Amino acid sequence: MAKNITLAIDEDLLDKVRVLAAMKRTSVNAMVRDFLEREVKREATQSSRAEAWSRVFETADNNAERRTPRLTEGEPLFDRELFYEEVMRERGLL
Repeated sequence: MAKNITLAIDEDLLDKVRVLAAMKRTSVNAMVRDFLEREVKREATQSSRAEAWSRVFETADNNAERRTPRLTEGEPLFDRELFYEEVMRERGLL
């Protein structure tokens, strides 16, 4: 069921909106209703995306915890120089 609402709009803005509505062959009421519907859908879509990304990050974090290598103290996780040497050897440059 449609409900009526009252809006306070600057007179100059209302005149411009009326002209715009006429150019689009619609009404100010329809323009306001369409705008509000779009905003609600956009917000719902953003919420859905945020929830989906939250699940992705949670899954990634959980998987990362299982894959985290157990290092001895002081041992680097990644040795850049060793990696560089391996790549250069594979390419026949060393």
